[in-house]
Amino acid sequence: MAVIQAGLTALPRGRWIAAWVTLLVVGAVAMVRVDIAQRRAAFEADARTVHRLLSQRAAQQEAILATLALLAPAAAGPDRPEQRLPALYPQVLAVLRRDRDGAWPVAPVDASAGTHRGVDPEALAAAEAASRQAGHAVLGPVDAATGQYTLVLAAQPTSYALRIDLQRMVPPETWPLDRAGPVRVSLQHAGQTLLLQPGAAAAAQPEGLTPGFVARQTLSAVSQPFELHLQRAAGPAEWPWRGLLAWTLGCTAAGAALAQFQRQRSARRRAEALLRIGQVARLNALGELAGGLAHELNQPLTALLAGTQAARRLLDDDPPDLDTARHALQQAATQARRAADVVARLRRQVEAPDATRREPVDLASAARQVLALLAPALAAQQVRVHLAGSAPAVQADPVALEQIVHNLVGNAAQALAEVPAERRQLWLTVDADPGHGRLTVRDSGPGISPEALPRLFEPFFTTRPQGLGLGLSLCDTLAQAMGGTLGASTVPGGGAEFRLTLPTAHPRRASGSTDPLP
Repeated sequence: MAVIQAGLTALPRGRWIAAWVTLLVVGAVAMVRVDIAQRRAAFEADARTVHRLLSQRAAQQEAILATLALLAPAAAGPDRPEQRLPALYPQVLAVLRRDRDGAWPVAPVDASAGTHRGVDPEALAAAEAASRQAGHAVLGPVDAATGQYTLVLAAQPTSYALRIDLQRMVPPETWPLDRAGPVRVSLQHAGQTLLLQPGAAAAAQPEGLTPGFVARQTLSAVSQPFELHLQRAAGPAEWPWRGLLAWTLGCTAAGAALAQFQRQRSARRRAEALLRIGQVARLNALGELAGGLAHELNQPLTALLAGTQAARRLLDDDPPDLDTARHALQQAATQARRAADVVARLRRQVEAPDATRREPVDLASAARQVLALLAPALAAQQVRVHLAGSAPAVQADPVALEQIVHNLVGNAAQALAEVPAERRQLWLTVDADPGHGRLTVRDSGPGISPEALPRLFEPFFTTRPQGLGLGLSLCDTLAQAMGGTLGASTVPGGGAEFRLTLPTAHPRRASGSTDPLP
């Protein structure tokens, strides 16, 4: 039997854990997929931008060569105009020329434009022949080590070549990528790789060895058929680990809160079931008590009615029979005292159990516990609660005291429902006078009418359509059973105030003060 009960207890917990793990995994996978999709979209947009910029620069370099061939600057010399081009175009390291019946130079005439190597004249001659055959500029010698290449255009009477620095093709202010970022950018041609941006170490690995994003596209320039390669790693190292950690912590906190809520809900259901059982028992006891009370009161009340009616008839006779009337009234008074004794005995039976269960109780702590129980309902009703003050411990029954405070705060909440939300405030103040501790509950509701105030603590008196009129009566009975008092008054300007006073348990020992609740 114990094993079966343990299995039934563990089953819901296993379901909760399975649900938590499922939520955690599904959320983490979704987060990773969204992050990868976002980074892929950004990568593809950057790849298109880089391709466009490099293609524009390549077309610009073609136009420079075409312009030089068309204008045919003056013969070779240190001050020829084309040598000023590196100052206008940072990517142009040097301008080389071969006049008719001349030869290509071994090294650039002006090396001030940047650090570069000399170009092999034979390689330039071969590129010139290819350009003459193709009818447009062609790619000359490529130096992958320095990231430089030569663009050659054959023309008459002078052929030209540009020495291009790949790193300077796009100015830093227009480069769309972070130079120290994770994206690797390179140009490839005939087995050679010209590196523009190294990227992260994972992106530098050969394609296919590491998961990631790859973009390949040839530049839109016939003379410079470089294939643009962009690569970015997208493995576990690139995942949003901070977000995943935050998600894990959030799921864990939510699971713990949900489990706590479930435990509280189960405990509340058990308490409600016990309360219903207790209410049924009290109703049964009340029914039996009412039956006995009716039986015991029926006889003296009947005799009382008969005696008074007989006295009335005797007094109406002419002449009146005064002696017999006095005797009838005396019998009626005796029956009235008997009925009073029955009611007094019933009152003692109700009060006796609570009168013997007293212990030191902190009024502020008791009020705080009740407010904690009613906090969700008060918050939903937008009631602003304030608790302040201190008092010595009082001699009381903790359960009865909690019942009194619970009833007073509940009545105040019902009264505050009748005023606008911005006016709903509840004050609980704890103070003391010699020998007594006092808890004051004041609200900003509509208050108590003058007609209802004297009858508040009468049994079965209520101003609410669905009320029974037993709450305040019971609170007053419990307060008196503990040697205290319960009073009420209307606050000038609106609102009601209830004051519970109880005898102190230890006059020299005071409870700690409490801070107002926000």
